[in-house]
Amino acid sequence: MKSRNRIVVSSLMDTFIILLAVISSVMFLVGHPMDYFFESIYLFVIYSSTFIGAFLYFNVYRNFWRFVSHHEFYLIFQAAVISFIICFGSQLALSLLTGYSLPFLVFLLSWVFIVFGVSFIRICFRVHYSMKQTGNKSGKRTLIVGAGNAGRLVLNELRKSSTSPLYPIAFVDDAPDKHHAEIYGIPVAGSIDEIHHIIKKLKIEVVIIAIPSASGQEISSIVSMCKNHKIDVKILPKINDIINGRVTTTLREVKVEDLLGREPIELDLELIASYLKGKTVLVSGAGGSIGSELCRQIAQFHPEQLVLLGHGENSIYLIERELRSKFPSQNIYPAIGNIQDRKRIQSVFNDYKPHVVFHAAAHKHVPLMEYNPTEAIKNNVFGTRIMAECAHESGAEKFVLVSTDKAVNPTSIMGVTKRIAELYIQHINSYSPTNYAAVRFGNVLGSRGSVIPLFKQQILNGGPLTITHPDMTRYFMTIPEAVQLVIQAGGLSVGGETFVLDMGEPVKISDLAKNLITLSGLVPDKDIKIQYTGMRPGEKLYEELLSAEEGNSSSKHELIFIAQQVDIHAYNMPERIKKLEDCLNNDFNQGKSVIKSLLKEIIPSYQLTDHE
Repeated sequence: MKSRNRIVVSSLMDTFIILLAVISSVMFLVGHPMDYFFESIYLFVIYSSTFIGAFLYFNVYRNFWRFVSHHEFYLIFQAAVISFIICFGSQLALSLLTGYSLPFLVFLLSWVFIVFGVSFIRICFRVHYSMKQTGNKSGKRTLIVGAGNAGRLVLNELRKSSTSPLYPIAFVDDAPDKHHAEIYGIPVAGSIDEIHHIIKKLKIEVVIIAIPSASGQEISSIVSMCKNHKIDVKILPKINDIINGRVTTTLREVKVEDLLGREPIELDLELIASYLKGKTVLVSGAGGSIGSELCRQIAQFHPEQLVLLGHGENSIYLIERELRSKFPSQNIYPAIGNIQDRKRIQSVFNDYKPHVVFHAAAHKHVPLMEYNPTEAIKNNVFGTRIMAECAHESGAEKFVLVSTDKAVNPTSIMGVTKRIAELYIQHINSYSPTNYAAVRFGNVLGSRGSVIPLFKQQILNGGPLTITHPDMTRYFMTIPEAVQLVIQAGGLSVGGETFVLDMGEPVKISDLAKNLITLSGLVPDKDIKIQYTGMRPGEKLYEELLSAEEGNSSSKHELIFIAQQVDIHAYNMPERIKKLEDCLNNDFNQGKSVIKSLLKEIIPSYQLTDHE
């Protein structure tokens, strides 16, 4: 029904209720309405005009009766109070001017009947609509974990359609006062600890986790209780993910990210907006997993221009297309170029004059760089030097290097080249008016080349999942979490800092693999085998976030720490990098041992390993 037609029909029904209320109250208290015809007509006119007028003013008629809730009853009450005051004043004036009046009890009872009548008819419609919504009884028998607001939301969604693939059977909740109660006719069968028993007793086929505040440990525990039953486990996304557009559906499969379970990151939006809004921002490596997420989040702060710098044309095309769709009013400029090409990078900086630079372009695959050390040096060291120097020459305000925990006491080519990059931007910060900083964090779930996509592919292939060592441990963070903190750190920087992100508790790769197998509805070491292959070149068993010489101090954000600066002049970075460059230029086919020795000279904490 169209909005105008709905208003007309609703107001006519309310008018009819008002008429019945007036007639009933007159007959109940004083006699036949015809004996009080003028007074009854006046009471009806004044009540109908004030009630209908107040309902229109408070937008009561904009609400569908089948979705009526406490909000609509609050609006009805407001309208009724205003109507009572106006009618009482009018009735009093009529009595003084004409002498005609009905007893006050008639006036009051009519008002009570009207309020009851307009409320009751809406409740009847709501109940009737709810009774029609029974869901699809042939759908999979579903258990909802959490009988709070989120759980009731899931229940209503499942009941809306007669073709829903899921049929709600029961709730479980840890609140003792909810046990053995019913919510909209669905029983609360027990506590979360009883899931194993309840699944068997009620023949549950699907479990939905509807606790937005659940920690990663709690979600992991629920998943573990379900895994032996080989049933689907779904989850209601966190409100923060829905708001930020990271999810497009109400229910989704449980992901490994959910098992990390950190609280949503609170950002200083005012600080971030102050250095991004209205500025030209350049992101290198904009087509990569970190770079593209940087672009998505930066665009939310309305920079004047957003420059997407990348080497791969297809990845830049994809993120450009996505950003133009999500932020149609944002000025976006794709720039194809290699950060090792000084002339091209100078051209980009001269064309756009960026105020803020996020340098995310890097070679990051540890074993691959062990076999290709010269490429790691050219990209991670020389490329960073070019980017940093161009930022200085063009007068950029801020330069933020995206670094890694593998730069701490490095054992790999990738790690040591990223450590050199950190030190070089500290060097250039010592004389440049540009504010330089590095942000160091561990592994990000789902990034290109990370372990999660590999494990998923291995599961699709039927296994085995290959892990280098049973004790291999890493720090993990989701891509959006890492990028949020990178942007926050950029706002906190005053120059020369190496920021270290709080990565939470380290996670065993073997535990991560088992969780991923379980989330795929399979049983570890039964349906999918786990195979240990031995450590690869450049790998550590345990990663570190700070070296012994750095220590750390807190920043204004609880999840961001600052590594204490080293004596950058003692490293003599320009001369040492020039020596490294000359070595590669004079003999590009230098042996890996020679290259590693040169890197050891620059970074004494580099732990040489021989994998030639």
